[in-house]
Amino acid sequence: MDKPTQHSLTWTVDDTMTAKRIGAAGAKILSTPNMLALMEACALELAQEYLDEGVTTVGAEAHIRHLAPTPVGMQVTATATLRSIERRKMWFDIEVHDEKGKCGEGSHLRIMVPQKDRSQS
Repeated sequence: MDKPTQHSLTWTVDDTMTAKRIGAAGAKILSTPNMLALMEACALELAQEYLDEGVTTVGAEAHIRHLAPTPVGMQVTATATLRSIERRKMWFDIEVHDEKGKCGEGSHLRIMVPQKDRSQS
């Protein structure tokens, strides 16, 4: 079976995800840091389809544009597309849509690393 090259993840915007909650002067709309968190979570879920046992990924770089506001109560969906894998680097292109249309876009780099055994901490 072929591995997927695209994955989507949907969240419903709630009060904990707003610009107002993080101290910005904004209204009750999805904050840019929370949009980025959705994008990263989506890319991580797709990346896991490609990882060997004992390997995980860490976010290393993100370039994003927040294009439109998404109010509390609205669903927002990130769709990550795996662009390339170069040794340990995994590059993703990501689009974000809410119920009214495209509200974000960007690219994200994840690096494959050995998964640390928590008992060694």
